[in-house]
Amino acid sequence: MTVARSVALFVVAALFEIGGAWLVWQGIREHKGWIWIGAGVIALGLYGVVATWQHDDNFGRILAAYGGIFVAGSIAWGMVADGYRPDRYDVIGALVCLAGMAVIMYAPARTDSTPAPKCWLRQPQTAGTSRAEGVPKSERRSWPDWPTAALSHNPSA
Repeated sequence: MTVARSVALFVVAALFEIGGAWLVWQGIREHKGWIWIGAGVIALGLYGVVATWQHDDNFGRILAAYGGIFVAGSIAWGMVADGYRPDRYDVIGALVCLAGMAVIMYAPARTDSTPAPKCWLRQPQTAGTSRAEGVPKSERRSWPDWPTAALSHNPSA
């Protein structure tokens, strides 16, 4: 998938999501009625469909990258639909978000020959052990104890 097609899908998704949310807003806050709300709900559903057309199979990655488009698109929508006038910090913030989107989506990808980084979330879990520490469940500390025990240098804590 080309970068241009991917960006176009993000823009279409933004139109559906931001437009859908705006329609719901108008229906409720501006008392325009159920037709507006219903149209907004349909548009929000279509946003979810369009997002699935991206080339990457990782939902979290797509949604994180889309966040940059959402921020910039929301400011643009406000300018067009509501007469919002962004200040320089709005513009700088939107540009930072767009840069983040570009890094997440279009930075050189890891090839199949490059081993995946080790991550405790991807390690197979053996019966009776914690994924993160490999400590048997019987020896794990309870939630309230772990921060202080991890910070103390006392091995018996």
